[in-house]
Amino acid sequence: MNNVLTRPWLFFMFLLPAIGLYVIFMGIPLVQSLYYAFFQWDGVTEKTFVGLDNFAGLLEDEVFRRSFFNNVSFILFSTFISMPIIVVVALLLSQVRRFQTFYRTGVFLPTVLSTAVVGVLWLYIYHPDAGLLNNFLRLLHLDSLTQYWLSDPKWAMISVLVANAWQWTGFYVVLVLAAILGVPRELTEAAEIDGANVWQKTWYITLPLIRPVLVVIFLLNVSGSMKALDIIMVMTEGGPFQTTDVLATYMVTKAFREYEYGYGSAIAVVIFLLTLLFAWIIQRANKKEQEVEL
Repeated sequence: MNNVLTRPWLFFMFLLPAIGLYVIFMGIPLVQSLYYAFFQWDGVTEKTFVGLDNFAGLLEDEVFRRSFFNNVSFILFSTFISMPIIVVVALLLSQVRRFQTFYRTGVFLPTVLSTAVVGVLWLYIYHPDAGLLNNFLRLLHLDSLTQYWLSDPKWAMISVLVANAWQWTGFYVVLVLAAILGVPRELTEAAEIDGANVWQKTWYITLPLIRPVLVVIFLLNVSGSMKALDIIMVMTEGGPFQTTDVLATYMVTKAFREYEYGYGSAIAVVIFLLTLLFAWIIQRANKKEQEVEL
């Protein structure tokens, strides 16, 4: 061990395989996407340099704008609907004394499933005739509320958002639960002695102490929302009428179905830059808030 500590190059040797894989599967494709974004190319014939024309075309592309707003819908849904549910469920589980492991496993279970399985499962749930959701509404004599959930442009996007949230909520609940259980009991006990109720302990002690975890979850939600692809490809393939397209599905359509590799690469670069921008904004906002508190 001492020999390793005195030879820093040994650390690099241990990291080299991971660095190599990262460069091969992340670094090189990223550079290639940036390179192809400046060309008009179908993947077969000779490339034609077009400069910034692909990026300029994105600004005038209605489907691109709609796809971007759908990505924003993912972010807003995960922030204002999913995250409050995550925190509430984690707080409730933290109060459970018996069978907590059982409940934690049950909540986490959807995360273990592949996105393809989740997508197919929710396809059956949303099926207009044999689906669980419509049949449940009919059982309650609420036939007027039954919908073609994935075929109606008004409901398709929200249906996908619910399915995606169902898959990942359990993962974030476990993270928040671990943070809550890590709050020193001395603080909550002292608050109880001072007469604080459950709401006051949660608002003034628990939530401020688990804020770093909530920020991480927010970052993961944003990055996951910007690269959302598989759940939509399984459930709607961007339909109906491209109303559920997001940037990643639109990129796949352009690059691999319409053979506009340059245009698709430009979309990929925009996804990467937007993700970095959103992450930077969140980090800056969190840092400024911490500085104000200090």
